[in-house]
Amino acid sequence: MRIPSRIFLFMALLAILFSACNSSRNNELLLHKKWRVYDVVVPPGSPYDNTQITQAIDLKRGYYTNVYYQFLDNNLFIATIDNRPDSGRYKLLSDGKIISVTAANGLRSAADKITENLVTIVKLDATHFDMKVYTGEYYFILKTKAE
Repeated sequence: MRIPSRIFLFMALLAILFSACNSSRNNELLLHKKWRVYDVVVPPGSPYDNTQITQAIDLKRGYYTNVYYQFLDNNLFIATIDNRPDSGRYKLLSDGKIISVTAANGLRSAADKITENLVTIVKLDATHFDMKVYTGEYYFILKTKAE
């Protein structure tokens, strides 16, 4: 059975509109809050790896003890680590499910490409933002709360 082109076009338009709304909603939830990291965990369903579990505990007690993130107007992103801010740019991708973060000054890697970090939104509401990040060896979920 063939779908009439008008119905197909209408369905495609609805899908685009819905994805734009979801991306916009997530951006509104992220904006103008200080998201402080309070926990670092191994993603559910990950195979048991003692090194990964130990690293999650070490990251929580060490590197992430005083870290927070802010998303501001004009796609400005600020990460503050141990009271030292670092800025960059962010962009929501994949219907607002992934955040692309790049350096504000367009820092480039040795391959002359802009360095991009991708963060997957695991949970996002008015008070909690959990994100899945890759450290180069393992995935972790950073659990944050709005302050």
